[in-house]
Amino acid sequence: MDIDAWVWWLIGAVGLGIPLVLTAMPEFGMFAVGAVAAAVVAALGGGIVAQVLVFVIVSVALTAVVRVIAGRQRADRAPQHATGIDALKGRQAIVLERVTGGGGRIKLAGEIWSARSFDHGFSYEPGEQVDVVDIDGATAVVM
Repeated sequence: MDIDAWVWWLIGAVGLGIPLVLTAMPEFGMFAVGAVAAAVVAALGGGIVAQVLVFVIVSVALTAVVRVIAGRQRADRAPQHATGIDALKGRQAIVLERVTGGGGRIKLAGEIWSARSFDHGFSYEPGEQVDVVDIDGATAVVM
């Protein structure tokens, strides 16, 4: 019994689909689709060179397209807004107790924070508005 080439390509596609399911590596899925495309070429009477070329072209093209789409999805999931401590940097605060290079208190985002001036030579008096340039532990660094 002689098995046609298209049947071998389908067996190969199934063989490539098994590791796809077991390992969740999408590359195996791209190769399986390439093998199905090669099976179609074989069923239409294409030679072995055409079959292998279609397999390679379809597999590589699908891998490239999926990689681009996955890259866009990954970039879209990147945080659009700063959260936590990063969200406080750049905000304005009101000085509650004199702030020097050694310390002081500010009201930042509705909460009272310990603070120190960015430049140790500067001080800020109560009621002044300051900008938060960094958060150092539980201390806001202001200027």
